[in-house]
Amino acid sequence: MRSRKRSEVNYWMSYSDLMSAMLMAFVLLITIVILDYREDLAEKQKQIDAVTNVKNDIIAALAAEFEGSNVKIEVDRQTGAIRFPGSILYEYNSSDISPTGKQFLEEFVPKYFSIILQEKYKDEISNIIIEGHTDKDGSYIYNLNLSQNRAFSVVKTIYGSDFPSFPEKELSQQYVTANGRSYTVPILKEDGSYSPENSRRVEFLFRLKEEERMEEIQKLVNEQ
Repeated sequence: MRSRKRSEVNYWMSYSDLMSAMLMAFVLLITIVILDYREDLAEKQKQIDAVTNVKNDIIAALAAEFEGSNVKIEVDRQTGAIRFPGSILYEYNSSDISPTGKQFLEEFVPKYFSIILQEKYKDEISNIIIEGHTDKDGSYIYNLNLSQNRAFSVVKTIYGSDFPSFPEKELSQQYVTANGRSYTVPILKEDGSYSPENSRRVEFLFRLKEEERMEEIQKLVNEQ
């Protein structure tokens, strides 16, 4: 009887030791997985920071060049978008660049591309978008057509034979696209009310090659 009890005790001790060893192995495995995951997130965060730093440097350079200009040029400190009133370039309800508008572009464009496509940034740039925006006067389709024509007229003017040459003119053609947004992205006044005048505008935007991928990584990091 004693021998049987001693055997049962030894059995349960062995079973307990086995379970303890398995639990320790499981905890060790989970610890390794967590550490690897944290290292992976840390590496992704470094990549995000690197892209953010490049974008911030470009935005700072654009702001230093254009903020305080005689013409009302706004630099979005978050996105790097540069916007200016459509009235600088066009008559109301028109997509034809005015003589004053052409003169403005001749001054603005070389400065813009000299910053965006300088040696240390050009390999980071994915594309440069020239966007046309309208107010809400008229239908969506009418304003989409007007905004697209306005954006295209800017591109057509920049690369026209009578537009003064600038160092990045040929290179910039690899990056530039034109897009119309109709009235879908209105501009609001400080009190939150809709501003038709400010909504009629043209914007120059840029995207970085890694930006879209980094945005997906940022979502993953934020979810943790």
